[in-house]
Amino acid sequence: MLKYTDYDIVFSEIPDETTFAINISNCPNRCPGCHSPQLMEDIGELLTEHNLGRLVDKYINDITCICFMGGDREPQEINKLAAFIKNEYQNIKTGWYSGKPQLPSGFNTDVLDYIKLGPYVAALGGLKSKTTNQRLYQYEKGGNVKDITFRFWEKNSI
Repeated sequence: MLKYTDYDIVFSEIPDETTFAINISNCPNRCPGCHSPQLMEDIGELLTEHNLGRLVDKYINDITCICFMGGDREPQEINKLAAFIKNEYQNIKTGWYSGKPQLPSGFNTDVLDYIKLGPYVAALGGLKSKTTNQRLYQYEKGGNVKDITFRFWEKNSI
């Protein structure tokens, strides 16, 4: 089961969205220079559909997107929770920030609108760096996928 440590409403993780970002613990990636090393620990509260629904209901009028920040140890749980959001909250978009270089085999992208892939490499920088190895993809209806990483490089675009 996934566990979350905290959450926040943010404006810079997904372009043009007011995002409810949920930090998920027990990260297996161990990226050197990680900005949230506490998320490597197996800590926090279980992130069940019930708990997620309770959180979303509390902030439903303030957000346009839910983004799971981590969850690489259990990507099928990310799929399950994103599907829950899509079924229960049709007007809320979904995103996943993964530190893996590619999607896991059998991962269902139909329930996600945005996916960030790539481990943090300090020498290359994060999404705001033009040299980053990380990429943010937008998944559109009909199966079209767009790399929108450049949106982080444009001044005042987010």
